[in-house]
Amino acid sequence: MPNPTAAMLVIGDEILSGRTRDSNMHHLAGELTKAGIDLREVRVVSDDAAAIPNAVKTLSAAHDNVFTSGGIGPTHDDITADCIAAAFDAPIDVRADARALLEAHYKRTGAELNEARLRMARIPDGATLIDNPVSTAPGFTLANVHVMAGVPAVFEAMVASVIPTLTGGDPLLSQTLRVNRGEGEVAALLGKIAADFPELSIGSYPFQKDGAYGTNIVMRGQDGARLDAAMTRLADEVAQ
Repeated sequence: MPNPTAAMLVIGDEILSGRTRDSNMHHLAGELTKAGIDLREVRVVSDDAAAIPNAVKTLSAAHDNVFTSGGIGPTHDDITADCIAAAFDAPIDVRADARALLEAHYKRTGAELNEARLRMARIPDGATLIDNPVSTAPGFTLANVHVMAGVPAVFEAMVASVIPTLTGGDPLLSQTLRVNRGEGEVAALLGKIAADFPELSIGSYPFQKDGAYGTNIVMRGQDGARLDAAMTRLADEVAQ
């Protein structure tokens, strides 16, 4: 049976402007791989009230899980929660359990739970909260969409909260062989191995060092024995 699939929606003008470098996709990909969930698609959209719901609906229909990052903070341009609600035609308002979390947090810190901060307690009807052990303000899951913060430390903590609740599959195994030959010299061999091991994903990634060309060949699959066999054949034939 194939593994469950996932997509990621990265939300924020700061990503598209180049002002902020996204690291959340890299982290999510690694965690999903370990859980046996295949990340199939990543999109980046601006803080646009039409673009976000459209992307969410498309990705939600195509994949078992969707993870979003960004846009759930206290400022006027944090519109993700409203957009998720719009995508599923769900009412949204300040929710008592989310408000209680924020009240306790700001009481501990001595800061005021003002109107701006209270925006982070606005949760669509029918959603379940995602724990945020870093800064308390929760994310939420609605249908198969997991809505999380863009700040990497908070995003990573939320991912750790969500993934154990999901149905996974077989972890994807990976092996790499560094070959001191250019891609053009090994392309035919890789094509033959790919044909003989169709269940594996085989990629080649060229590099140049000290004027010499080489290739890192990466094989991925769920069957360890077949992965070992393919990599052994590759190493033997490259050595000839």
